[in-house]
Amino acid sequence: MESFYALALIAGILVAFVLLVLIATYCNSFKTEIPPDVDQPSKLRLYGCIYNLMEILAKNLESLGIIEEHILIRLIADGMPTCRDSKLLIKDLHFGEVPVRIYLPKVPSATKRRGVIFFHGGCGMFGSIRSHERVCRSIARKSDSVVVSVGYHLSPEHKYPAQTLDCLTATEQFLKTAENYGVDPDRIIVCGDSAGGTYTASVCQELVNRRDIPKIRAQVLICPFLQALNFNLPSYQKNAFIAFLSRERVVRFILKYLNKDGSMKEAVLAGSHVPESMNLKYRKWINPDLIPEIFKLGYKPPLPTSFLSQVHEETKELFETRLSPLLAEDAVVCHLPDTCIITCEHDVLRDDGLLYKKRLEDNNVKVTWYHMEEGFHCALEFFGYGIFSFPSSRKMVNHTVNFIKSY
Repeated sequence: MESFYALALIAGILVAFVLLVLIATYCNSFKTEIPPDVDQPSKLRLYGCIYNLMEILAKNLESLGIIEEHILIRLIADGMPTCRDSKLLIKDLHFGEVPVRIYLPKVPSATKRRGVIFFHGGCGMFGSIRSHERVCRSIARKSDSVVVSVGYHLSPEHKYPAQTLDCLTATEQFLKTAENYGVDPDRIIVCGDSAGGTYTASVCQELVNRRDIPKIRAQVLICPFLQALNFNLPSYQKNAFIAFLSRERVVRFILKYLNKDGSMKEAVLAGSHVPESMNLKYRKWINPDLIPEIFKLGYKPPLPTSFLSQVHEETKELFETRLSPLLAEDAVVCHLPDTCIITCEHDVLRDDGLLYKKRLEDNNVKVTWYHMEEGFHCALEFFGYGIFSFPSSRKMVNHTVNFIKSY
């Protein structure tokens, strides 16, 4: 009888737990905004609700000491495994201590192929070679390129800036050994989405003055995160509650990525981590006035906030160019390679891409820009799933492939 009561108690606790998660998800779904002109809004709303459920479940399981939140989200972010590919030879290797997966077209080439180094997104805590397997295979096949997908080590197990350093190590190794894979070392392109776009921009900046290795030919930034100075730009206001990557999630994930106290989130969102001297210094590069008027409909300048020196001291990494490539000096930016930037209208990070585009153009760097009117952040991660994917997912890959093929 005691066993029966114990089982009944456990069952009751589980039911109550599930109900609490469902109620929290239901309430949270009202905060999520799905614009009517976004790509397949009904499907996005469904996926957004599922993600909210998983996130709330992960938080509750972490609070109970069962599993850490980021571990569960990683399982979801990795997606479904893929089948064999008859057109590609796929190798798992290590460049130094960094895992990489190389996709080589099987059809012989009369000349050396171009190479593509790919950094996956995921806030530096999620995502993997597997999560972007379909994207990298498609790029390799459609552009007839050798693609190197970099499995950089993730935070919080590997503290920042381990992720950028891993990407830098893998890039250096491939630039030095490209010919071993049938690649022309003068035709290597670096590509990444979201945080992968951050690492792409950072790696290109760090290598501009290197003379001992071939120069990177071009870079592709897909919905990149490029600055942690201002979280009140027009795109942050417009898409504050958008599915998958809301304004609040951006800062929460950044603080977790850097192993910082999450209680500083509201102060960082308000801009209290930035001293006035720094705001004045960087307003020439990060300023709503630099955003084209067509992208500022409904924008309202935020109310002034007081500077909190303690928060600033705790979050100084936010101003490093490895995390905020938009803060790099002109002396670096002017030497960057040809660039492709893909932005999405329904993305809090849209204006990061627009501001970097302007900076590059002001420094006479050739820029190709694709703007996805119906696109949203994380659309690329749904590529290759048939009816479960989005048209914008395919368009992103096609834009990327078309740019790569021009080199």
